[in-house]
Amino acid sequence: MKKLLFAGLALVGLAATVILAGHYSSSRPQHIGAAAADFTLKDSDHSVTLSQFRGQVVVLNFWATWCPPCVEETPSLVSMQQRMRSRGITVVGVSIDEDGDAYHHFLQVHAINFITVRDPAERISTMYGTFGWPETYIIDRQGIIRRKLIGPVDWNSPEMTQFLSAL
Repeated sequence: MKKLLFAGLALVGLAATVILAGHYSSSRPQHIGAAAADFTLKDSDHSVTLSQFRGQVVVLNFWATWCPPCVEETPSLVSMQQRMRSRGITVVGVSIDEDGDAYHHFLQVHAINFITVRDPAERISTMYGTFGWPETYIIDRQGIIRRKLIGPVDWNSPEMTQFLSAL
């Protein structure tokens, strides 16, 4: 059911991507400019608390292995994390995958170099109001949400590099 719903959302997202033609969504949901909701999420591999990254810029990315736009975005997230880690920019991925084996296989195949944790109950994505994947929140060093991006992003574009570096 979730995959069928996603297929419909993916078509809508694809249409939006074509219309936006390379522009990033900068919608201003209610919590832009507000403190990011703290959470602790523990899976079989990690325990992650958002506030443990205070003092760093956090790219909080909600994703799934079965999501084609997420797969499309992954290489640029990996590359950006490698390039910008020394500048205090940390990617924190929250996967909504129910299948732990598919999740672990994806991490290996795509050489994921950022922190990621699995949330099959979608507790954290629900807390953040996420309904489409990928969806990303950029949180500044003080823990304030500065931007929300819906859909795949080229994390290595000059615009994203400049935005992240300015935080």
